[in-house]
Amino acid sequence: MKIETGLHGVDESMRARVRAVLAQTEAEHDVRIVFACESGSRGWGFASPDSDYDVRFLYVHKPEWYLRVESPRDVIEKPVDAELDVCGWEWRKALGLLKRANPTLIDWLDSPVIYQQDEELMADLRAMGDRFFSPERARWHYRSMAHKNFHHYLQSDEVRLKKYFYVLRPLLAVRWIEAGKGAPPMRFDRLLEGTVQAGPLLEDIAELLSAKQRAGEAQFGPRRPVLHAFIEHELTRAEMTLAPPLHKNDDALLDALLFKTVMGKAA
Repeated sequence: MKIETGLHGVDESMRARVRAVLAQTEAEHDVRIVFACESGSRGWGFASPDSDYDVRFLYVHKPEWYLRVESPRDVIEKPVDAELDVCGWEWRKALGLLKRANPTLIDWLDSPVIYQQDEELMADLRAMGDRFFSPERARWHYRSMAHKNFHHYLQSDEVRLKKYFYVLRPLLAVRWIEAGKGAPPMRFDRLLEGTVQAGPLLEDIAELLSAKQRAGEAQFGPRRPVLHAFIEHELTRAEMTLAPPLHKNDDALLDALLFKTVMGKAA
C-alpha cells in the first residue's frame, strides 16, 4: 500500500521567509547559525493545510561568550507569529544533550527539510549522533511520550485527528528501535513502512493520514477502534520502566568538536 505523505511541505516562498528570519536572528544576537531545519508535522510528513512551521536551529557564539564564570542563557526563542515558530539551542548545550543521547536532537538531524547548514560541521555532528545514540534511552523516551499523549489526548469519544499521530509516531519509533534499526527516521512514511505490515492496521493508519492531511489542525473525529486496540496493546507490551542509566562516553570527542566550531572561525 502506498502511503501518501508530505502534501503540505515547505514551499520556496516560506523557505525564503525562514532564511530571512534566521539572518535577522544572527544579527540581533550576534551568533552564527550552523544548522536550521523543520520539525513538527511538516518535518514528520503529516501536516494539515493550516499547520504552522516549527523551525529549529543550532547556533554558535563568538569565543568570548564562552569565557564566563556563569553560563548565559543558551536558548533563543523567537515566536514570529501564529504561522511561524522559531527556536534554537546554543552549540555547547546541543553537544551536552548529545552526550546524554537526547532523542529530540538526533531527530532534528534527520529532518527532510533543511533551511541552512554548515555542511562539514553537520557531517561531524551526525557522525557523533550515530556514536552517542542509545537504543535504551531512546526507547524509554518514545514509550514515555506515547503513554503520556495517549492518556492526555485520546480518552474521549471524539478526538483531534493530529493527536493520534502524537501517539502512533513514538510507538512506531519504539518498534523501530526494538528491531535493531538504530535511530528512528523523522519521516512518518519511512517509520510506518519499517514497522507495520499490510493489513487492517496499516489501512486504518493510511485512512487517518489521508484525512489528517486534508483537514484543519483542529479537526475532530470519532475514536478509531483498530488504532485504540493497537495503541493499548503496544503500551502494555512495551511496559514502562525507569529511565536507563547513561553509558559513559568519551567527552574528548565532543570537546574537540566544540573547540573546532568556536575557535575555527575565530582563528
